[in-house]
Amino acid sequence: MTDSYTPPTVWTWDQEKAGGAFANINRPIAGATHDRTLPVGAHPFQLYSMGTPNGQKVTIMLEELLEAGVSAAEYDAWLIRISEGDQFSSGFVEVNPNSKIPALMDHSVSPPQRIFESGAILLYLAEKFGKFLPTDPAGRTAALSWLFWQGGTGPLLGGGFGHFFAYAPEKYEYPINRYTMEVKRQFDVLDRRLADSAFVAGDSYTIADIAIWPWYGNIALGRSYEGANIFLDTASYRNVMRWAEQVDARPAVTRGRIVNRITGPLNEQLHERHDAGDFTTRTQDKLAAAA
Repeated sequence: MTDSYTPPTVWTWDQEKAGGAFANINRPIAGATHDRTLPVGAHPFQLYSMGTPNGQKVTIMLEELLEAGVSAAEYDAWLIRISEGDQFSSGFVEVNPNSKIPALMDHSVSPPQRIFESGAILLYLAEKFGKFLPTDPAGRTAALSWLFWQGGTGPLLGGGFGHFFAYAPEKYEYPINRYTMEVKRQFDVLDRRLADSAFVAGDSYTIADIAIWPWYGNIALGRSYEGANIFLDTASYRNVMRWAEQVDARPAVTRGRIVNRITGPLNEQLHERHDAGDFTTRTQDKLAAAA
């Protein structure tokens, strides 16, 4: 950084100086910017999301439940285009007052239950259906500890490293170095843990893996923040790589990670999911070929 910056006594918002990706939708106030009623499909669960790592957590969880034979977990996944400000609609704010994806409505209960924050959604679904969360106190505590670990580390990985490495209008050495150091420490934490167990919380696959994999697994496999896997030398974290590939091979993960996704190969984009058959007939490559 070549220019020094002296913060003002009181900060004021100047959108013209914001710069970078998503600057057009960032603002320092909450609430809706426009009226829009969210669509509601035929299934018990209505998901309003986008295929970011946080969004993938929930679609992977729902697909894992369906893969496990829990038919009551059927869902409609509606695309919320965050770059266009869909998350600031009145309907979305009613589901999540924080205007962040993912947001879920459970219509199997009366009145319908709203759930927001991806970790809370995973916990809600795990407890509702008795899946992917150990029932013994030690196993449950381990899974929840790692679930909350991801909630605490995610902003440093995404909003810190990801922003300055991939989205900031210019490359700034200080923040990239600062957040790279922290993210590599996080990878080392995971690598040391996975040296002792098959999955993050122990020998069984849990919501901890479902929460952590979309962030760290996708980066390790070269799918997030182009070039980040090389820059971070993720191949050196051999236990993380083993785990990332193991989780990636699960059929529910293969499906869940492409729901509401609008970037990447067309065959890995299913903008909306309303039926299990959509994975074979409604991905963007299929729609483009039929047009």
